[in-house]
Amino acid sequence: MTSLWPRIEPLLAKVQKPARYIGCEDGAQMPVHAPHKVGWLLVYPDAYEVGLPNQGLQILYEILNERPDAAAERSYAPWTDMEREMRARGLPLFSVDSHRPAADFDLLAFNLSAELVYTNLLNCIDLAGVPVRAAERGPDDPLVCAGGHCTFNPEPLADFVDFFVIGDGEEAVSEITEVVGDWKRGGRTEGSRQNVLAALAQVPGVYVPSMYDVEYDGERLVSVTPRHAGIPERVEKRTIADLNDWPYPKQQLVPLTEVVHDRLNVEIFRGCTRGCRFCQAGMITRPVRERSNEQVRSMVSNGLKRTGYDEVSLTSLSSADYSGIEDVVGGIINDPMCQGSVGVSLPSLRVDAYTVGIASEIAKVRRTGLTFAPEGGTWRMRQVINKLIREEDLYGAVESAFSQGWNRVKLYFLIGLPTETDEDTLGIAELARKCVAVGKQHTNRVTVSASVGGFVPKPQTPFQWFGQNTVAELQRKVGLLRDATKKDRGVQLKWHDPKATLAEGIASRGDRRLGPVIEDVWRHGGVFQEWSEHFDLSLWEDAMARHGLSIDWYVYRHRGEDEVLPWDHVSAGLHKDFLWQDWQDALAASGVEDCRWTPCYDCGACTGYGIEHVVASTLPPAGGSQGTFVPVQLSAART
Repeated sequence: MTSLWPRIEPLLAKVQKPARYIGCEDGAQMPVHAPHKVGWLLVYPDAYEVGLPNQGLQILYEILNERPDAAAERSYAPWTDMEREMRARGLPLFSVDSHRPAADFDLLAFNLSAELVYTNLLNCIDLAGVPVRAAERGPDDPLVCAGGHCTFNPEPLADFVDFFVIGDGEEAVSEITEVVGDWKRGGRTEGSRQNVLAALAQVPGVYVPSMYDVEYDGERLVSVTPRHAGIPERVEKRTIADLNDWPYPKQQLVPLTEVVHDRLNVEIFRGCTRGCRFCQAGMITRPVRERSNEQVRSMVSNGLKRTGYDEVSLTSLSSADYSGIEDVVGGIINDPMCQGSVGVSLPSLRVDAYTVGIASEIAKVRRTGLTFAPEGGTWRMRQVINKLIREEDLYGAVESAFSQGWNRVKLYFLIGLPTETDEDTLGIAELARKCVAVGKQHTNRVTVSASVGGFVPKPQTPFQWFGQNTVAELQRKVGLLRDATKKDRGVQLKWHDPKATLAEGIASRGDRRLGPVIEDVWRHGGVFQEWSEHFDLSLWEDAMARHGLSIDWYVYRHRGEDEVLPWDHVSAGLHKDFLWQDWQDALAASGVEDCRWTPCYDCGACTGYGIEHVVASTLPPAGGSQGTFVPVQLSAART
């Protein structure tokens, strides 16, 4: 491998934010490459400042570099100005650690956390000098793989990605390294690429699209079936049973330039049992697995000492649900080593779990941003989506914040949800208005920001059968809210572009026929489609039309119970009949309680993996890492 730095350095004066391309972060590694090692290039297909903080990439970066048979480096999608310079000079995609060419690595591994980065993935493959389509690659080309939440419907990218890792990657990357290492030692001979892909298909949690045949009947998908004996009919996700065994990242990267979420990030638990029907992350990451309080404190303490950060974010899907959250927050803020100077941020706050105690502890240092997500504007709507938060829960959380000195909170809502009426939509304005009134009891400088996003139904959720609202309907609902709030001092209304919501809907529930559409959008200049300054809906509409595909069919229509869905052969651990019943309960506006504290609903997440919900307060204080499981009552039908 040869460093491209002498060719890269002269370009840095020609581009914005040259620090995106130089590496050299505190915590960066310089692995030693060797013929016996498998070279991984971990690629986040978005701008450096978005990708650098990504915890999934950082975790795998450390795990792989701890192995004697692997070497891992990082890359990010070059911004458009840098891409122009690279293409003009024939400069390929490179790693930021040692500036080696991407094509010199054995694997290009992409993290997929949003559908609108799909065109960036193609762009990065092409910049690497690798054929964009998997079928055109030879034995000397890297294997292209992907992981992340979007891989729970891998089909739109099946033409371009050699294999997908479904679920948690901590264990899977080591098993993949061993398979690819055997391939390298065998000389990567002509025809051997299919052999290594067949071997990878035997690794639990690995899906190799080329090993499956797809059959259609007109517009409808009929089946996705294995081509060969020994290839699993259904690929089960990987699940890490004990998060305490994986205290990563141990050396969080500290950038030299401004990035999003620029603070120490510590994952306190994985999974969620609240059962919000719109939330793909909450469905696919079940069951809940908490770190012990002691490990969280240790990771925070060691991380702060090493990085020099003065703020820590305790991350999860619902941080205030962590069983020992007040003790952990208080321990960080009152730690003598921190000298009362470390702020604590709790993203993804549940309003019914946010207390005055938490607020008062956080306020001792600084009042970090507070975002609450009621999601629905009325109690009826929140029963439909199973976000069982009552108005008094929201007002109580806002009261806790304003009483401790906050003067600004952000509320996040969705519009375009199943069965939504104009009354439900206007309920968003009413909630925001009443939150301002609560705040004015404590301060005259009250701002409540109501951020509204259009709902996109996601695979592996109860709403996967729902027909998405049209762009025109979402725009009408935004108009209702603008009219309802324009005279309300203290309420700031913000909204996501409904056109971008449509493009996301096209990509999220597509089958393999969407592959040519994504390639078409990319070839017509559609990169960084998640950035408003580059997004262009006409690229997506024109590509769908050129390939004879109907937006109504893929986005706007409701699906039936018996329809084969493009992701049915990929398992998130949830029974399909459970999801269908939950969809019927949603249509009946019937909510179900958090299963962490109730009899089991038999969703399949625990029973399918032989583990149950792990709560940190039940973990032993020292010695052994295995948690004590919360008992779960199993039943054949919903309770």
